[in-house]
Amino acid sequence: MDYKDTLLMPKTDFPMRGNLPKREPLIQEKWEDMKIYEMVQERTKDRPLFVLHDGPPYANGDIHMGHALNKILKDFIVRFKSMSGYCAPYVPGWDTHGLPIETALTKNKKVKRKEMSVAEFRKLCEEYAWEQINGQREQFKRLGVRGDWENPYVTLKPEYEAQQIKVFGEMAKKGYIYKGLKPVYWSPSSESALAEAEIEYADKRSPSIYVAFPVKDGKGVLSNDVKIVIWTTTPWTMPANLGISVHPELEYSVITVDGEKYLVASELVESVASTIGWEDYKVDQTVKGSQLDRVVAKHPIYDRDSLVMLGEHVTSEGGTGCVHTAPGHGEDDFVVGQQYNLDVLCPVDEKGYMTKDAPGFEGLFYDEANKPITEKLQEVGALLKLQFITHSYPHDWRTKKPTIFRATAQWFASIKDFRDDLLKAVNETKWVPAWGETRLYNMVRDRGDWCISRQRAWGVPIPVFYAENGEPIITDETIEHVSNLFRDNGSNIWFEREAKDLLPEGFTHEGSPNGKFTKENDIMDVWFDSGSSHQAVLFEREDLQRPADLYLEGSDQYRGWFNSSLSTAVAVTGKAPYKGVLSHGFALDGEGRKMSKSLGNTVVPAKVMNQLGGDILRLWVASVDYQADVRVSDAILKQVAEVYRKIRNTFRFLLGNLSDFNPTTDSVSLENLRDVDRYMLVKLNKLTKRVREAYDQYEFAAIYHAVHNFCTIELSSFYLDFAKDVLYIESKENQERRAIQTVLYETLLSLVKLVTPILPHTADEVWEQIDSVKEVSVQLVDMPEVKEYEQADELEKKWDSFMSLRDDVLKALEVARNEKVIGKSLTASISLYPNADAKALLDSVEEDLKQLFIVSGFEIAGEYAVAPEHAQTFDTVKIVISQAEGETCERCWIVTPEVGQVEDHPTLCTRCASIVKEHY
Repeated sequence: MDYKDTLLMPKTDFPMRGNLPKREPLIQEKWEDMKIYEMVQERTKDRPLFVLHDGPPYANGDIHMGHALNKILKDFIVRFKSMSGYCAPYVPGWDTHGLPIETALTKNKKVKRKEMSVAEFRKLCEEYAWEQINGQREQFKRLGVRGDWENPYVTLKPEYEAQQIKVFGEMAKKGYIYKGLKPVYWSPSSESALAEAEIEYADKRSPSIYVAFPVKDGKGVLSNDVKIVIWTTTPWTMPANLGISVHPELEYSVITVDGEKYLVASELVESVASTIGWEDYKVDQTVKGSQLDRVVAKHPIYDRDSLVMLGEHVTSEGGTGCVHTAPGHGEDDFVVGQQYNLDVLCPVDEKGYMTKDAPGFEGLFYDEANKPITEKLQEVGALLKLQFITHSYPHDWRTKKPTIFRATAQWFASIKDFRDDLLKAVNETKWVPAWGETRLYNMVRDRGDWCISRQRAWGVPIPVFYAENGEPIITDETIEHVSNLFRDNGSNIWFEREAKDLLPEGFTHEGSPNGKFTKENDIMDVWFDSGSSHQAVLFEREDLQRPADLYLEGSDQYRGWFNSSLSTAVAVTGKAPYKGVLSHGFALDGEGRKMSKSLGNTVVPAKVMNQLGGDILRLWVASVDYQADVRVSDAILKQVAEVYRKIRNTFRFLLGNLSDFNPTTDSVSLENLRDVDRYMLVKLNKLTKRVREAYDQYEFAAIYHAVHNFCTIELSSFYLDFAKDVLYIESKENQERRAIQTVLYETLLSLVKLVTPILPHTADEVWEQIDSVKEVSVQLVDMPEVKEYEQADELEKKWDSFMSLRDDVLKALEVARNEKVIGKSLTASISLYPNADAKALLDSVEEDLKQLFIVSGFEIAGEYAVAPEHAQTFDTVKIVISQAEGETCERCWIVTPEVGQVEDHPTLCTRCASIVKEHY
């Protein structure tokens, strides 16, 4: 007889190798065929709604690791909520308007923009956007993200645009929308105004100049031979200078140097003198800033005045304390200029070139004008110092090129009119991490009005008409009509029809006695597009609700989508569009550097999935502290793959050892389980509680570590290790074997459910192997419940102490193995010398201690104090390891003198001989 055939070895079709790159697409096909999203929604339809509202990624290019991180985190939450008492729909979205698509068409697709109408160009933009959406959709689905992929929201859809028009109209109705001439961030490279959210900062080398403005009328405070010194890093704005700002509370000094008199802030005299190179100077006069109000200086290049004004924005932290003021090129400049009724002079066009309003420099690109302007100042004797500095400077976050401040007529949303409501909404929202509240609160508190107009073609038109007298027309009637037009035809109709054909039939206005109208040609800021999703998606769709329970995006969205959504929602509804906001960091390479093609350090999701699989990528997301910036590299993913293998092999072991177990007929009741089996159920219950709490708190790394530790420590290193002696060796119906299988079955069901949100492909693959379950997918069941076990704390305390003692035994065995005293642990015999506490603990254990320690011989040889000198010493026990006496059983591999005592089976121990005789 071949005794191997009498062992109950594991049997399962669940493969050891995941082969995820090939297997996952097949699983996803199955999900698609069975319409798993619809099945989950049907199962949970009567439950309370939990809405995670998807912030729309931009429809351009393949997805990157930031996309993967974001979408997978959302999927964790949605999947968990649908398994824990909620109906959790997930409607993915896309942001589709704006410059990147225009640029992609003109640069990459070689579209000749100027050879076609705006409407024709916009149609090409729309086609391109849909191509990008379809590509990204497949990549997101490949990540295993479950959602309503066939019915996403898209900002270019007519029904979305129609609702966006209503948001604009409602804000206009409340008086929050106005048109004004103000300096705004302007991108010459994009030829458009930008919002603060579209600005990023990068280093730029700029000329730093000190310039003297001669006093023309000192108003009896300054003599006319004084020169006021200003400092600027933008010489190109000198042609736009109309004034000089001083702080009313600062003290200013007139100093004499080489026969010339100069005015600077008293606190800055020393630093200015040092920079310019004034060695011998003396202070002739000091005046308070307020005394300088309306002193008139002369522009150093042009024959015009430069008015001295009082401005609270002036500081003594740098420069000269006298601030060059060009109302057309700076926000503070504009504000103080308005107070003094200055013109708004802006001698730079939309492409960044100097206009005829900058005589002598017309036609020069603004940055190139720095040198000739500086040379002109030198020529007229006004330049006191030229040097160059590198400083942080605002750039267009799309083109990565510098921006300027430029005064143009733009449409604005007046934030100041409802700022208090915005701040209240921020305070009422739950922020994770908590610092998000402070960050957005400060942004809202400090931000100016929102410039919402853009001078581009591809976007939602600003729905404003103009009467013959130039008066803007925004009425309930026009807004409703345009909204309906867009819903029926899409927003391209705005560019296909004349103004009169876009107005309601028979529309009249007192400002147009001849019935002639024109229309606004600017489009809305794309942040207004995505920021209107609470109306166009949450409010519009029946399967969602406003406010959403959660918005989850990268930390850059505090200035982006979190901000614009808040502004439009509070303006329209008085409330935030979200109850909670969760943010994550950026994906960096393994060394903590930003990923870039030029550095060659990009990790591409598609490549990771093709090599390792989507579940490995998902497990990586679960492993990181995502609320900070996260690192990813081949080495990091390899470590994650090792953890995955451990989890997978745990499932394989559980499945393999349950092949002959029917939970209906073979389960052992709780009261008939041994202590060690109940202990494992207590540990499993504790894991369930920890994991469920961690999902609720969005602490996915805690789940990753808890599951990994449970598989590695409680299961693999302990329970499953010693259980083999029972599972493989005993007869099929043996009570201890069925008890262990009862625990394994409970563990299998709980564990597969707990990891489903993180490892959905693997979880469904495991679920298919469990014959006793009736649901076709683990996605259609709920999380395991946390149970109440009697005397669980006492049981856990006892067995945790035993596990600690067992660790000492394992260490002693390892030492003996290294010293060649024993080979495998089953060749060992243990003599223990416990202290009183350890003795009491060992006496309380009713299970076979040889089996628990996985050795062939065991004895309590005496008290701690009487252990021989060569014993290994630990805190509560001293241990002597020796070779077990006897022969090795051919069937169970235990070394015992009992081998050969049964005549028919001379190579077996009495236990194995008995099993074989009875059952084989």
